[in-house]
Amino acid sequence: MSEAKRKLDLVLLWHMHQPDYRDHATGEFRRPWTYLHALKDYTDMVAHLERHPEVRAVVNFVPVLLDQIEDYVRQFDAWNFRDPLLRLLARDDLDSLDLHERKFLLSTCFPGNHAGMVQPFPRFERLHSLYRPLEGQGDAALDYFSGSYFADLMMWYHLAWSGETERRSRPLLVELMSRGEGFTREDRRRLLAFFGETLRRLIPRYRALAGRGQIELSATPHTHPLAPLMLDFASAREARPDMVLPLSHGYPGGRSRIDSQISLARDSHAARFGDAPRGMWPAEGALSTAFLQQLAAHGCRWAASSEAVLANSLRRGELPPRRHYLYRPWQTGAAPGITVFFRDEKLSDLIGFEYAKWHGRDAAQHFVLQLEKIRDEAHEGETPLVCVILDGENAWEYYPYNAYFFFEDLYSLLAAQLWINTTTCTDWLERNPARAGTLPALVAGSWVYGTMSTWIGDPDKNRAWDLLCAAKQAFDIVMDSGRLDPAARQAAEAQLAVCEGSDWFWWFGDYNPRDAVESFDALFRANLAHLYRLLRLPEPPQLAVPLSHGGGTAEAGGTMRRAS
Repeated sequence: MSEAKRKLDLVLLWHMHQPDYRDHATGEFRRPWTYLHALKDYTDMVAHLERHPEVRAVVNFVPVLLDQIEDYVRQFDAWNFRDPLLRLLARDDLDSLDLHERKFLLSTCFPGNHAGMVQPFPRFERLHSLYRPLEGQGDAALDYFSGSYFADLMMWYHLAWSGETERRSRPLLVELMSRGEGFTREDRRRLLAFFGETLRRLIPRYRALAGRGQIELSATPHTHPLAPLMLDFASAREARPDMVLPLSHGYPGGRSRIDSQISLARDSHAARFGDAPRGMWPAEGALSTAFLQQLAAHGCRWAASSEAVLANSLRRGELPPRRHYLYRPWQTGAAPGITVFFRDEKLSDLIGFEYAKWHGRDAAQHFVLQLEKIRDEAHEGETPLVCVILDGENAWEYYPYNAYFFFEDLYSLLAAQLWINTTTCTDWLERNPARAGTLPALVAGSWVYGTMSTWIGDPDKNRAWDLLCAAKQAFDIVMDSGRLDPAARQAAEAQLAVCEGSDWFWWFGDYNPRDAVESFDALFRANLAHLYRLLRLPEPPQLAVPLSHGGGTAEAGGTMRRAS
């Protein structure tokens, strides 16, 4: 076959996820990352695709993220904010801020990624320079800052979190950024109104791309649970036989809970986008045979995970070169009817972690050259399938201009290569019904190291699992007793689902920033405490004691790039 006719199929899967930051006892949002990522990253990502209609992709939305975006839309519609940062931005009089509010704004509005989020904006950097001499000088020093200072600080923080595509097209943002200081109450209200409009249009924009066939929309079980572990803690030992497990033997009723999580995700996806998803990206790319069987039973045609999981599943002695096993999907006889796509870890991590340091055009060209090498190393007559899968939000603030130029160059170059076919998982399966390989067995693992060690095994993580298992046992007893009316049962089950999210366990451990660990620790225990209250049971005293005993010192928040 001539070089001119050799082809390569490319699946780009952008995974959009934020954990549930709401304190469901009060309705308050504990962290602002959902709306900030929506304004900056989810908005930019859909705009890049809109400008490049010839590029196809898969976009994975976790339902609990969409729940929160819709919650924010309702807040903007009612002009009644349950997010403390938005509430302060909307406040008429900022001269009356109390000490707690001043501390909150100063700790929140100077992002940890100073080089990427503050330095590019001289007026924002000036606000930081005014603060630095007084930092650590005690509470009285905060009285030197006026309401005007805090108005400018909040405005610049939110302008920095505005999408680059929006900054280049919206006159309001151009006007505000050009003026740079002295922002008024009316300026703040105009910016808030713009944010409300942006969030209101966001989900319909993705729905429109799916409607014209440019993207496939997939989902994750509803609150992003670590399904293999909920089904069987011992699955963690398939890839790590020495894994230390929690004291609890397993998560009670895990199978029925995962069934519920999958059903909720499929139903909410159908309600939002007109049809149930054909495939699912499992939380953290974590798969096991038992979980794959459940996905297949719910009618999912495909799932996805990472290269290390495939390598562990194929390893019988020394593995052959990657080109012999990575660039096609696989099936297993234990879960007929569902195909698993595995991401190229090297290419995915180049985008997630390395290309931010490159010139955008150079990075895009290098990416295409890597694809060309994969194509050229394929067997004669074979069209390799390359899957690049990563978070659709966390990496971009480390790129200049929120990766605007990188995506412009990348999508333009991909569209210009006639030998590259950007496609989706479902379309690939329809065109290649018999090309998947057959795995002898699936070794359970995730997209981090191919193991479950990011969510279990550490003493703090294991204690968190034990607390959740105890809460689930209490939940089962109360549900079986018939003491709750239907509305109370529904509220308790929804709260349990929130507690089952994988992110609580991810953040525990001494390798994460201390502030983030403490924040997630507090919210996890608050969620469990609220579950006990909904069950009309006393809160166990251990929920008052922090779980975390570690944590680093780096600035925390939704801007952290989680390991992929």
